[in-house]
Amino acid sequence: MFEVRLVVHSPNGSRLAVLPHPLSVEVGCPLDDVPALKMGYSDKATNAELLAQPCEVAVERSEDGSTWTEAYDSRFLRIKRRSDGTDRTGVSQFELPGWIWQLRKVVLYPGSQPLVDGKRAFLTATAGEILQTFLVEAQARGVVPGIAWDFTPTWDSAGQAWSKVVSIYYEPGIDALTCLINLAEQGVVDFRTLGRTVQLYNPDTQLARDLASGPAPVDLRYGRDIVEAPEMGTLEDRASSVLVRGDNGFQITVSSSNHGPWGKWETYVGQGGVSDTGTAVLLADAALARSGAERVQRTRSLVIGPDTRWLPWRDYRPGDRIRTPGANGTLESLRIRQMTVTRDSKGVLGGNVVLNDRLLEREIRLSRRVAGIVGGSTADGGSGARPAPETPSPRTPTAPIGLLVDPHAYIDSSGFPQGQVSVSWNAVTQDIGGVALNVGGYEVYARVNEAGALWFLIALTEAGDTNATYSPLTVGKQYQFKVRAINLGKKGPFSSSLAVTIPDDADAPPAPTAPLPATRLGVVHVEWDGLGGGSEPMPPDFVRVRVWMQDPLAPGWSEIGYLESAGSIVIPGLPYGQDREFAFSAIDHSGNESARSATATIQPAQLVVGDAADDSITTGNLVANAVTAAKLAVGAVEAGHIAANAVTADKLAAVLALVTRIVAGNPAGARVELNGGGLEAYDASSVQTVAVSSASGAVSIVGQLATGVVGRRIIVNPSGSADPEIRFMPGSGSNYARIYADTDGAIVSRSGLNTAGGSACRDVAAGR
Repeated sequence: MFEVRLVVHSPNGSRLAVLPHPLSVEVGCPLDDVPALKMGYSDKATNAELLAQPCEVAVERSEDGSTWTEAYDSRFLRIKRRSDGTDRTGVSQFELPGWIWQLRKVVLYPGSQPLVDGKRAFLTATAGEILQTFLVEAQARGVVPGIAWDFTPTWDSAGQAWSKVVSIYYEPGIDALTCLINLAEQGVVDFRTLGRTVQLYNPDTQLARDLASGPAPVDLRYGRDIVEAPEMGTLEDRASSVLVRGDNGFQITVSSSNHGPWGKWETYVGQGGVSDTGTAVLLADAALARSGAERVQRTRSLVIGPDTRWLPWRDYRPGDRIRTPGANGTLESLRIRQMTVTRDSKGVLGGNVVLNDRLLEREIRLSRRVAGIVGGSTADGGSGARPAPETPSPRTPTAPIGLLVDPHAYIDSSGFPQGQVSVSWNAVTQDIGGVALNVGGYEVYARVNEAGALWFLIALTEAGDTNATYSPLTVGKQYQFKVRAINLGKKGPFSSSLAVTIPDDADAPPAPTAPLPATRLGVVHVEWDGLGGGSEPMPPDFVRVRVWMQDPLAPGWSEIGYLESAGSIVIPGLPYGQDREFAFSAIDHSGNESARSATATIQPAQLVVGDAADDSITTGNLVANAVTAAKLAVGAVEAGHIAANAVTADKLAAVLALVTRIVAGNPAGARVELNGGGLEAYDASSVQTVAVSSASGAVSIVGQLATGVVGRRIIVNPSGSADPEIRFMPGSGSNYARIYADTDGAIVSRSGLNTAGGSACRDVAAGR
């Protein structure tokens, strides 16, 4: 039998006693925030005198009534109370914040190093390094002596190396709790407490367990675990078009086809420092994710009793993904954002969980990504020092430090993943001699992280601007970055370089809507409406929906075809009168695949009792227009059945709408195909090399482009070349000329060799 009890501890001290008769208990445990305990207790009840003074109250749980355990985020501070002197029952109400609330009482001091613009700098620091600085310095001053922690500047509380670093500046006087919640909101850290110990983890690791999959998923169900399922939704923020405005007049409009019931609504994002399309698209995606659908808060009220299968704290906790009824009551993988356990005046246990679906979790990730792009955690330029007078010869600035590169993937207008980086560094405030200096700007360079690869300039920033963004970059490729300061044309040394790998798009499309099967003339038609679950449109990088089938009596899914847009697939040859179950899954250009859709089952219907005899159905037995495309199985009409010159222009519609694909080559390998999306080509590994979009007319070509196979010809991006270049091939032989960029960013044109073995001609155009 699951039970909870309240245990009193002295402040920073030992266990005192149990509070056996609480009139009400409500324990709220949010993810990455401060827990809270609300309780009512009569001053006439046992041990009530312990609550008359400041103390700690721990919430303990038990499954057998004899072994009690203090759960995570379950230690609270008796700080606030309310009572009424006219109440003869002497009931007081207590509101207790979680143990981590004490971080509000830890403030940052200026420290021993000089401040930058009045702020204290944490350069390329981990979350553990930042928070431990707060705590160590505070305890050295005699503050919060009872707080413990089990993380270090190098390792999180699970013993894993920190995955992220930040360069951030804090005003002296900021409290540690504000700092910690800010880092969590930026996706740098997750946190919780265990007793009096503060625990910090890499984001979305220890506090993001996936309990919704596997052989025994945690599944909360109506009637057994859930008694109520209230939802609150609003369309106030709905929009399907966003205007993004950046620096120097840069602006872009990004729209979605997901219009609301009243048509197209617009919204606006203004962000200084943005001047490239890739970053603007990322910001627009974040805005559209917040406004592209009804915002719904899902709360599921819990039944906690002897028949409850899954119990809070023991089987699930905030941050976990579990399976629970979502939209329309179907089981979905939802993440617990807050968990509440209650006990009423009759001792009846209950509670609720607040859940986020896939869309809300994606919105949180995008919001964190935006926080990194806009550079809100880096300092303003300059140190506030009075610059020394300039000499006639410009002074050389020092190399920047604290270089950070944050890579992301986004989807371009053709539906393909591209890379984008947000680069930040610390302001240069001195020359190489240590004299104060106000630099005029910065240059940011990048190159493919390979020996001998050429550096190329990706951004120029003005004085005081220590953030830059750049796109597009190739996903999956590793790039190297560096930055230098400029003072009156005098370029300083480069910073230390930093290499990062551009991540591929990792977001799978939504699971498609359920199949709509029908049976006609002995065959099965399986239809898809082109949408994801909940009428969600498919994303721009959607490629196709895979069609799956299985025999429910002998489970085992097999793929039987695919659809590239809304439509249907015909499945002939199925046994009459036997169930067949169908499902869909969606795939994007990066190979991310959704979960399977809800299933649908149907039995193929027999045309007549027994198959029709040969020659029993003649043309005289068919009415005009009786045989339509929907009644013909795929491949049923072969070339031998069509008379010569039988298909003429008057038999075809004025416009032929392509609802399937025409393939030349191997349908699963090297091929050229015409489909609903346009004209596409693939190599032997089924990797797309050419795309001509039927929607926009955009053309994308991957690899070498040549004007011919042999003879005099031009080759762009030749296979095997070390540099991006253009080659001019002669009529015969390999004595070619080429144009490329050298390591100084100059454009070099080099001819072939003359008979003496030297360059016949070499022209170099000076770069800036």
